[in-house]
Amino acid sequence: MTLEQLRIFVAVAEREHVTRAAEALNLTQSAASAAVAALEAQHGSKLFNRVGRGIELTDAGRIFLDEARAVLARAELAELKLAELAGLKRGRLLIQASQTIASYWLPRHLVDFRHAHPGIEIRLSVGNTADAAEAVSTGAAELGFVEGPVERPLLKVTEVARDQLIIVVAADHPWAMRKKLTADDFVKTEWVLREPGSGTRSVFEGALAKLGVPVAALNVALELPTNEAVRAAVEAGMGATAISASAAVSSLEAGLLSRAPFDLPARPFNLIQQIERQPGHAAQALTATITRKRKER
Repeated sequence: MTLEQLRIFVAVAEREHVTRAAEALNLTQSAASAAVAALEAQHGSKLFNRVGRGIELTDAGRIFLDEARAVLARAELAELKLAELAGLKRGRLLIQASQTIASYWLPRHLVDFRHAHPGIEIRLSVGNTADAAEAVSTGAAELGFVEGPVERPLLKVTEVARDQLIIVVAADHPWAMRKKLTADDFVKTEWVLREPGSGTRSVFEGALAKLGVPVAALNVALELPTNEAVRAAVEAGMGATAISASAAVSSLEAGLLSRAPFDLPARPFNLIQQIERQPGHAAQALTATITRKRKER
């Protein structure tokens, strides 16, 4: 049974005339007759009685007419929903982002997108870079935003912004008064770092490797799961940390932290997508919004 057969049946039933129904549907009379006959044969039920030169519904036909109309109405609604999805009038977008991006960079882009497409529901989950890569790989999220390196062959990685990683200490830490640090100084203080798998830590460890400082040589006093916890620990006097400038700016302005005189390289904020999955309309629209905003800056 096809939707086309149902449309023909309903048209014939409503007009009680095959020729008029065929004309309304822009079909030949033989095609309309064949569709009705196929329905009757397939299901062993007579839907029309032939009375003289006219036709009328049987009891089975009258019952089936209500069901056929309901099915066609649902099909029409489904077509409408697809059209709304294509036109970004409704839908859902699942995103996973690492903490720094989710807290300090992504929100303004989501606000712009929401204003442009209020019918799209946005669900943002927050984890570290490894979490985001796993979510996109498995399909739990359509888009991922990370600051750490991602090395998975089925993930497409696109830079969408740049971020500055800095080293900060408490205001009374000896480094706060220094005018210069060297890589050798790094092993002489305690460190508070994000957990393994976080983008911030991965980028910091990569920078240390380029400086010839083995990660194992650092005195890591605390490993904490959020930027806020790391920042609070350092503010309380626990050593030094590497953190996004965006995450530290309020504490720097308040005098709770001081920036150590050592430059770390800027790092990319990356969009990750599954190569084998076609992005939906909402995902394409958000990506276009972010790309456009970057070009305008």
